[in-house]
Amino acid sequence: MFGALGRLVSRRPWYVIAAWLVATVLVVMFHPKVEATTDQADFLPDSYDSIKAATLMADAFPDQTDSGATVVFDRTDGAKLAETDVAKIGEIMQGLDLPKVFTSAGEPLLSPTSEVAISNLALAEGVTGQDEKELDQVKDLRDELKKATDGTGLRAQTTGSLPQSYDQIQSSGNAEAIVGLATVVLIVLLLSIIFRSVLITLLPLVAVIAFMTPMANGLIDIAAKVFGLQKDPSTTVILIVVLFGVGTDYVLFFVFRYRERLREGEEHRAAVAHAIERAGEAIASAGGAVVAAFMALLLSTLGMFRSIGPSLAIAVAVSVVAALTLIPAFATVVGRAFFWPSKKWRIASKGARFEKIGNAVGRSPVRYALVSGGALLVLSIFALSFTPTFDIGSSSSAKNIESAKASKTLEEGGFSAGATQPAPVVLHSDEALDPATFPAFKAALADAKGVSDVADPIPAPDGRTAIFMTTLEHDPSSDDALDDVREGLRPAAEKAAPDGTTPYVGGLTAIFVDFQAAMNRDYKVVFPVAAAIILIILALLLRSLVAPWYLMVSVGLGFAATLGATTIVFQLIGGADGLIFILPIYIYLFVVALGTDYNILMVARLREEAREGLTPREAAAKAIHHGGPTIAAAGLILAGTFASLMLAGNSFMTSMGFAIAFGICVAAFVMAMFFTPALTALIGHAAWWPGHGDEKRDEEPERELVPTP
Repeated sequence: MFGALGRLVSRRPWYVIAAWLVATVLVVMFHPKVEATTDQADFLPDSYDSIKAATLMADAFPDQTDSGATVVFDRTDGAKLAETDVAKIGEIMQGLDLPKVFTSAGEPLLSPTSEVAISNLALAEGVTGQDEKELDQVKDLRDELKKATDGTGLRAQTTGSLPQSYDQIQSSGNAEAIVGLATVVLIVLLLSIIFRSVLITLLPLVAVIAFMTPMANGLIDIAAKVFGLQKDPSTTVILIVVLFGVGTDYVLFFVFRYRERLREGEEHRAAVAHAIERAGEAIASAGGAVVAAFMALLLSTLGMFRSIGPSLAIAVAVSVVAALTLIPAFATVVGRAFFWPSKKWRIASKGARFEKIGNAVGRSPVRYALVSGGALLVLSIFALSFTPTFDIGSSSSAKNIESAKASKTLEEGGFSAGATQPAPVVLHSDEALDPATFPAFKAALADAKGVSDVADPIPAPDGRTAIFMTTLEHDPSSDDALDDVREGLRPAAEKAAPDGTTPYVGGLTAIFVDFQAAMNRDYKVVFPVAAAIILIILALLLRSLVAPWYLMVSVGLGFAATLGATTIVFQLIGGADGLIFILPIYIYLFVVALGTDYNILMVARLREEAREGLTPREAAAKAIHHGGPTIAAAGLILAGTFASLMLAGNSFMTSMGFAIAFGICVAAFVMAMFFTPALTALIGHAAWWPGHGDEKRDEEPERELVPTP
């Protein structure tokens, strides 16, 4: 199969390039436009209580307008607000030229300490806060407030649903630019050092920017439209890293093999065909393992992961196809100029460093298996100290955004931190509710753990639903607030609900509580399924029932060691109370899937050397000698691109960037370079049972090598 593909690409390179160009243009022109959503409720199934509460509220109060923003006022000199200040705030709010997404401003409400006053802005009918044009009006509101407070001694800051969504998207946009620039600079620098070639340095970047990115984004939008998937704005930043990092990795797999064949004296078209034939199976299998791992996220109950999984899988699939067709086609067209201006590419590197490593592992596989495996095991112990946090809001946005500052001002000024996002308790019955039961139910809610205030109930016109709006003591997206809903408000509502009624706790905090429950379920389903799929791919590639198991043990240790190292850096040393709860699933998918990439490349090369008649230990030594430079270069570039996420400016991206970069270094420089070849050398021929894939093959007819001028 890959031999035929190699012959096609090397003989018809212009056809391949033209096909990519036409396909990219068609996808860009005709793909549907799918907007990203920051509403976490969009990512949960209807079976959860928080979503049931939202549905009941929408049905019972179709004309109700939610609060879209909260304006927080305080004095610039830090003094308390006087009566004249409160009066001025009322004038400012009534005189504002409100953007179209808002309909009216509420009367100013002074905090108990008189340090802060707030005014809520009601959303206009039909406004969801998920359209970019709607969110852009937050900037207009802030500009109007700045003008209105100029010279008054007052400061106005905005928070609430729309400002927080706007700030989150702005943070993501800034992170996208920073990460994109850092990734490009890093790849250019590393490729320049490794190859000293203009084309090899620029070609992956041109391919990613001109072909792979628009193709992947278009296909992602098509998949989202066809299968009804949601798009998360944070996916864009990760997508940049995947396309540049993983795409460049697969290009390197081809380029190293192509250069190796040229050094043996083969004509460049034949060398392209040979490189695709030999590296194609490893690239396709490695990419297949990553795609399968990401697609396992379709089993998640969370729409966030059901959208991220296919998106990243599509990006990786596009990278694989480009590495096997587009890049080799370009290499065929440019011929010897592919390595210009370097002339050292003609001379085979002595590879003394990797030869020494290979010989050492071949001589003492027990020692290197124990040392590398032991180091991973020690780091894995610290994974037990991992503490999850569910504060998605502060983790996914920068600390200096206005909505975060406004919330801090509101809390420090004497208001409950939950004032901007009340938690509605919806009491529902199939029959008419008895208003006489309302006071006792309200009192029970007010006594619940973490509740600072409960408003008078609002009965629906049909009499079967009533809303009890509660205010929590803590920030609605904080871990403390989640505990209050899970352990206080929900049990209190269920216990105090009158006979024949059912209570549902809604709002942002309840949504995050349901997120936690959904994630716990997903960990038990997605992890095993992803591992099983990768195991099957390894078995098919290696034609073995033994090797896949210790390879999976290897990447499993890599995952645990990565989580342990991240816990050490951010919790034990950095002093963080916890790490975002979705971090382990990202580490698992990237480290296990991409770690399998390097294992596949090393073991495939080891098998190839064994087929030349070498013993298991000799084959391990030769595999490290020849495959080590490829894996080291690929691992360095991929780890560097993921490390660029640490520049994104929020704690989630920082911890994820470190974790995945560390995990990839472990996969490339510990697992693939030492642990896996050492184990394979120790197990010997039994590693390939029952396929005997390492047995020496009959000599192939010698091809006539045409020396490269």
